[in-house]
Amino acid sequence: MRSGMSSKSLTLVVFIAFLVWSSNFEACIARRGKHWRQSRDASASLSKKKGSHGGSKNHHSGGSNSKAPPSHNASPPSPIPPKPKEEIVQTPPKKGSNGGDSAIFNVLDFGAKGNGETDDTKAFEDAWAAACKVEGSMVMVPAEYVFFVGPISFSGPYCQPDIVFQLDGTIIAPTDHQTWGKGLLQWIQFTKLVGITIRGSGIIDGRGSVWWQDSSFDEPIDDEMKLIIPINKTRDETKPISPIGSNLEGKMPSIKPTALRFYGSFNATVTGITIQNSPQCHLKFDNCVGVLVHDISVSSPGDSLNTDGIHLQNSKDVLIHSTSLSCGDDCVSIQTGCSNVYIHNVNCGPGHGISIGSLGKDHTKACVSNITVRDVTMHNTMNGVRIKTWQGGSGSVQNVLFSNIQMSEVQLPIVIDQFYCDKAKCSNQTSAVALSGINYERIRGTYTVKPVHFACSDNLPCTDVTLTTIELKPLQEHYHLYDPFCWQTFGELRTPTSPPIGCLQIGKPSSNRVQYEENDSC
Repeated sequence: MRSGMSSKSLTLVVFIAFLVWSSNFEACIARRGKHWRQSRDASASLSKKKGSHGGSKNHHSGGSNSKAPPSHNASPPSPIPPKPKEEIVQTPPKKGSNGGDSAIFNVLDFGAKGNGETDDTKAFEDAWAAACKVEGSMVMVPAEYVFFVGPISFSGPYCQPDIVFQLDGTIIAPTDHQTWGKGLLQWIQFTKLVGITIRGSGIIDGRGSVWWQDSSFDEPIDDEMKLIIPINKTRDETKPISPIGSNLEGKMPSIKPTALRFYGSFNATVTGITIQNSPQCHLKFDNCVGVLVHDISVSSPGDSLNTDGIHLQNSKDVLIHSTSLSCGDDCVSIQTGCSNVYIHNVNCGPGHGISIGSLGKDHTKACVSNITVRDVTMHNTMNGVRIKTWQGGSGSVQNVLFSNIQMSEVQLPIVIDQFYCDKAKCSNQTSAVALSGINYERIRGTYTVKPVHFACSDNLPCTDVTLTTIELKPLQEHYHLYDPFCWQTFGELRTPTSPPIGCLQIGKPSSNRVQYEENDSC
C-alpha cells in the first residue's frame, strides 16, 4: 500500500514539473520573438559605455520616451575626419584652445586670400576686431601667403592686453597713388595698446621704390653730406633720377608713410620679423613706454632717401639688441622726449649710423637723457655715432655713452653737429640745445673722410665730452681726407687717441654759465 502511494506521488510530481517547464519555455520563446532585435542593437550600442545601470534603464523603459541608437554605432570604429575649414571660419577657437592660453584668429578664416593681389585689408581688420576682445589672443598671419594690405590701424585703447600679432607670411603695401590720397604718415599702425607683441619670421614689405623715384629734387638732405667731397669733384652734384610715377602712372604724394608705427603703447615688442623697402621710416615708436626690439632685420637700399631703420620719439625705457639694420638714413634715430634707451649688439650699414637728433628745429625744446649705444658694428655708413641739433632750439642732451663701436669704411665715425641744417642755407641763431656728459670709449676701425667732427654752439659750448681708447685709421678711397675738427668742445682725453685729437679743449668753458643753466632745463 505504501509503495503504491509512493509510485503515484512520484508520477504526479514529475507531471507537474513537466507542465511548469513547458509553460516557461513557451513564454521565453514568445518574449524572444517580440524583442530580440531591439535587445541586440541596444547591447551593441551600450557595450561601449561604462557601467550597466544605464543599459538596464534604457532596456526597461520600452523605448516610447527614448530614441533608438543610431545604426552606425554598431559598426566598427573608424578614424574621425578633420573638421572642414568652413566650421573653423564660423567658430574660431576660443580662449584656452590649441593647448595654450591664447585664442587664435587666423586672417584666412576671416576672408583673406593671401594671393598678393586681392585686397586683404578688411580680413585683417575683422581678425583684429575679434582678437581685441580676448586677453592674450593671437592674430595669425600664416607662412607661404602674400597679403596685399592697404593703410590700416590696429587700435586700442579698449582692446584686451597682451595680444600677439604672429607674422609668418608676407604683407605688401599698395603702390598706386589713389590708395594714399594726398599722403599718409603711416601704413601699418598699432595704437594705445598694452603688451602688444609682433613676432614671427614674416616680412613687411613697403615696396618703396616708387616713392623714392618720385622724390622731389628738394628732398631734405643730410647736413653731413656737405663734409663729404669726392676727390675728383669740388662737390657731389649728382641729382636723383627723374620721377617715373607709380604703376598706375600717377605721381605718389610728397608725404611718405612709415611702414610700421607704434603710438601711445605700453610694453611693445617686435621680434623676428623683416621690414624692408619702406617709403620712409621702417619702424617708429612714438609716445611709448617699455619698448623691446630684438632679432629683427631692416633692409632698404643705401640711396633710398630718409628711410630710417628705427625711429624713437617721446619714448622711454627702450631696449634694442641683436638686430641688423641697412637703410638709406639713420640706422637708429633718437628724437626728443627719449630717455633710458639701451642699444647693443646691432649691425648697421649701409646707412647714416646711429644718431641722436636732429633736435631743436624751429625753436623747439628737446630733452634726451640716459642713452647707451654699445657693442655695435658699422660698415660702409656715412656717420658712425652722431648728435645733431639745430640752432635756435633749447633743452638738453645729457648722459650719453657710445662704447665698443667697430667702424669699417665709415666716412665720419664721431660727429657732434650743433649747426645742423638740411637746407641749402640756414641763418645763424644764438640759442641751442645744451650738450653735456657725452662719453666715447673703445671706438676703433677705419674712416674715409674725417675721424672726429665736433661743431658746438658758440654761445652754448659742449661740455664734459670724454674720449677713451679711440683708434681710427684713414682709408683713402674716393674722398678728400681731413684731420679731426673741434669747435667750442670741452672735456677730457682719458687716453691717447689715434689720430691725436688735440683740438678738444680740456676742462670747462669759462663763460656762458648762466645761459647754459637756463637753457638746458628739461
